[in-house]
Amino acid sequence: MQASDVPGAVAAARSSASALGLRVDDAVVLHASNRLAVRLLPCDVLARVAYVTHQAGAEFEVEVARRLAETDSPVAALEPRVEPQVYVRDGFVVTLWTYYEHASPRDVAPAEYAQALKRLHAGMREINLTAPHFTDRVAQAQWLVGNRTHTPELGDADRELLSNTLRKLRWAIGQRGAAEQLLHGEPHPGNVLRTKNGLLFADLETCCRGPVEFDIVHAPEEVSKHYPDADQDLLRKCRVLMLAMIATWRWDREDHLPNGRRLGTEWLSQMRAALDRDGRILHVITAQHQSGNAR
Repeated sequence: MQASDVPGAVAAARSSASALGLRVDDAVVLHASNRLAVRLLPCDVLARVAYVTHQAGAEFEVEVARRLAETDSPVAALEPRVEPQVYVRDGFVVTLWTYYEHASPRDVAPAEYAQALKRLHAGMREINLTAPHFTDRVAQAQWLVGNRTHTPELGDADRELLSNTLRKLRWAIGQRGAAEQLLHGEPHPGNVLRTKNGLLFADLETCCRGPVEFDIVHAPEEVSKHYPDADQDLLRKCRVLMLAMIATWRWDREDHLPNGRRLGTEWLSQMRAALDRDGRILHVITAQHQSGNAR
């Protein structure tokens, strides 16, 4: 979100909550990137605010949260004092959630993280919900890499490497025919909350369908050790694909994540290191695979 739009987004959050009977005397901005996270006080509600052009994504997130609340899934709860819906005000969409303290990655043991993620996946298997496929998100990253207007600061060598990695790993992972289910999409530490009821996952707008290995690789690498039945080769491929995707997002001219370019450079380096460690993946990227090139 543009810095100049933050005051208007905060005002939309405050007025939306106040109109619903929640007392709002103060608003504290917790996170400002592509969406705004605002803690409203003294009602102690978390408001998530985005441009109205993101209304479909906000409605999808609310529906996922509402469905998962009916299972034993460890997910952040919508604010129970108001209707579970998206509120549109002054060019912004506002959703209201229970406020929780954010977890420090250092405070979460890998085994605890893995157990919470397994519970989330179990709950997701209980609901029937139409969701994008993970390859749709890969395709979005491919489009960005191929569009110099939207990624003007991405160097030619990095652009070529990302393009090849995204295209060929998307094909290689699809060829494995692994079992698929509803996934969180981005269950990284930034979306993990520490609460009195244990760990909870937030930010469900990225939910998609795919193999569980695609979700596992978003968690710290030590977490994957608690998935002995996971396909290890698929994990390695998904990890490189994930790094390629999140690096690509950071070069989008419309990305507003703090330190985004620095993170994009760092994740590109991690992707190269992962390719160097695993010659089999590097072969997939560099080989002139006729079937892969056709996709």
